[in-house]
Amino acid sequence: MRLDVNGVVHELDVEDEMPLLWVLREELGLRGTKFSCGVGQCGACTVHVDGRARRSCVTPVGTVADARVRTIEDLDADGTLHPVQQAWLARAVPQCGYCQPGMQMAVVAFLEARQAAARAEDADAVVPPPTDEEIRRAITNICRCGCYERIRQAVVDAGTV
Repeated sequence: MRLDVNGVVHELDVEDEMPLLWVLREELGLRGTKFSCGVGQCGACTVHVDGRARRSCVTPVGTVADARVRTIEDLDADGTLHPVQQAWLARAVPQCGYCQPGMQMAVVAFLEARQAAARAEDADAVVPPPTDEEIRRAITNICRCGCYERIRQAVVDAGTV
């Protein structure tokens, strides 16, 4: 199987049913994507598949063989923190930090989709920051430390960049 992860195509000898999470962590050594619930509920394992947030613990790798997969390791691939990561640090979001890679990936996908939708209507559109309701609907990841207010603030901050 060929799998494009973070712009690098990998040749893998894995079963189609193997969860994408285990391919990323165990076959490719990309440990930033976390395992937590194993049933797609918490979001710690969130990655992008063709630009959309997906829970990798319940995504069979065979379903994404022709897609582009992006992990947390790619957010600062050029050595510069992504605006979401910058907002996370500025707002001191993480407590334990375990859920944060998946949370950040969900937020990046959400903000990029909002921007693309606004620009599809008007190429010069200035995209306003997301509302609390938009954030609540779009970001369903769980933070066991309860950092939701700082997460919301960081999402709004990053959404104004």
